[in-house]
Amino acid sequence: MGNEASAVALEARELTKIYRMGTVEVHALRGVNVDLREGELVVLLGPSGSGKSTLLNILGGLDRPTSGSVMFRGHELTMDSERALNLYRRNHVGFVFQFYNLIPSLTARENVSLVTEIAKNPMPPTDALTMVGLGDRLDHFPAQISGGEQQRVAIARAIAKRPNLLLCDEPTGALDSKTGILVLDAILKINRELGTTTALITHNAVIAEIANRVLYFADGRIVETRQNAVQRAPGELAW
Repeated sequence: MGNEASAVALEARELTKIYRMGTVEVHALRGVNVDLREGELVVLLGPSGSGKSTLLNILGGLDRPTSGSVMFRGHELTMDSERALNLYRRNHVGFVFQFYNLIPSLTARENVSLVTEIAKNPMPPTDALTMVGLGDRLDHFPAQISGGEQQRVAIARAIAKRPNLLLCDEPTGALDSKTGILVLDAILKINRELGTTTALITHNAVIAEIANRVLYFADGRIVETRQNAVQRAPGELAW
């Protein structure tokens, strides 16, 4: 997967995003073009403030560009319709953020069930949790499991609706190296076994080695794209 021949899942053209703060204009994106191919794992690498999260939020329908277009499987996203973006997010996109956003009063299984109850073709919560290596933590509450395990519950929640796209924003940002590797293993497993097109933001250059392709960000632009000759296993990384 992830080679030049794969169909394009998501295509963004000339995306700009300008935030106005009083009289000041902040250009978060400056004409970004990007394709994500079906089944590939792309890492977006760059310093804080370079536009990575802004891009991910627009690709996932959480935010709207100031100008430009996003096509999902050949259909343009209607960026001016909240309902269209809601349906797109609900049916096609799974998000994982740096902070896990689990509900403390619900078990791991119940946190995942929140998503499966509104999805069209969900996997059973138990299957999703087993996939990320938490089959023995189904009835634990967030406070009873580690940060890395909480992040894997968040990944299970994101993939339980079988999204076409998995968008991860600094998923290992709050974790130490050893724990982060387990989280990356879970993301890689989902990418390979389910064929989920995956984009992962990080400012940690080492993590880029697990990708098919790396997009380097600086100052609101993609300044370089690199195809990795070899995808390294997370267990081989150290940071």
